[in-house]
Amino acid sequence: MPARRVTAAIALAALASLLAVNAARADGPAISTPGTPTVVANQPHQLTLSWTPSAWIEPGAEQPINYEVQVPLGPNTYRFLGSTTDTTITLTDLAPGTTYRIAVAARALGGYSDTSPTTTVRTAAGRATVSYLNLDWSPTNNQIQHLLKLTNTGTGPLDLSTVQVRYHLRFEGGNTSLVPNCDWAALGCDRVRQTVQFFIPPGGPPGGPPGAMTTPAPPYPAPGTPVPGWVELTFTDGTLAPGQSTGPIQLRHHRHSWSNIDERDDPSWLAATGQWTDNDRITLDVDGVREFGDTNS
Repeated sequence: MPARRVTAAIALAALASLLAVNAARADGPAISTPGTPTVVANQPHQLTLSWTPSAWIEPGAEQPINYEVQVPLGPNTYRFLGSTTDTTITLTDLAPGTTYRIAVAARALGGYSDTSPTTTVRTAAGRATVSYLNLDWSPTNNQIQHLLKLTNTGTGPLDLSTVQVRYHLRFEGGNTSLVPNCDWAALGCDRVRQTVQFFIPPGGPPGGPPGAMTTPAPPYPAPGTPVPGWVELTFTDGTLAPGQSTGPIQLRHHRHSWSNIDERDDPSWLAATGQWTDNDRITLDVDGVREFGDTNS
């Protein structure tokens, strides 16, 4: 082959290689992955985290980098916790005594990074915790059965009349019928109050075009849409000293028709193990302030 053709072939090959590299860079992260977040300070309602910084992979394209702190929930799905241009952040309004899986991703004008590995951390305990023992080894039968126990983890007395405990669930098929029962409690079932609350997702009224409501009616979701809600526990009276618990509260819930209930998609449900566990998917508020649990953690 003449030298001129060889030189041309080499040049074309080099150009094709360069285009392939640039295409790969265009389709992939332009910023290196930030380091795994490290816990600097852990307090009941806040965490301070730090991580090693990211850098632009290709020199000359630098723009200011912003870090997004998030809780990964699934593929390409996350809960946003905060952002900063620094490599340290203090997250506030977190629930005490609750486990969070936290990661960091870098974003900038014209580039992004992969998400860092997660750090799993349990925030420091607040004024109270909720322990849970699932009594139902079949999560698809016609009853929800479990024990709950509240413990004062604060430094002062806890007035139970200021406490709200919520067991979060989903009413499958839009069937919001539920009868709550207290079978037994160490402090007495007469001091325990239960309220069922649910939240109909937005939708239109059944039968009829959108906006065709002629009488006041609640919005209805599409058939089969799960309806989120909770069973709320409050107390008539009682005080717990620091370190003291309510003792077990045995609860049982069923539908009016006694039809089967699928608990597996309930945010507060944990598979039965025969052991007590601090279930931070059950939430506890004291005087309206979250002291334990976060269903989105």
